Amino acid sequence: MSNFSTVNAEISITPIGTSETSIGKEIAVAYDAIRNIAKLKKVTLTPMSTQIESDNLEDIFQAIHATHNSVKSVGAKRLISIIRIDERLDKPNTLDDKVQSVETKVT
Repeated sequence: MSNFSTVNAEISITPIGTSETSIGKEIAVAYDAIRNIAKLKKVTLTPMSTQIESDNLEDIFQAIHATHNSVKSVGAKRLISIIRIDERLDKPNTLDDKVQSVETKVT
């Protein structure tokens, strides 16, 4: 086992039980909660999810927990989350590295 650990995660949350069709307010508070976790190396908002990068799983789990708490605090009665985690132990592998690897292969 090497000394490397890169953890990339994708978090998508769907709040249920709000009075609005739009969920922008809930997503904004969730994104803000994630951005306030100082130990995360990178946080990227995308149209369908938020991608985060860290050196350890604990920070990823903290982000998930913060997301749920923030969305509940603005009135969601139910939350559905889809979480994907990629933990690489053999070498550093950032979110940017993953994109660049694909871009070098595009013809």
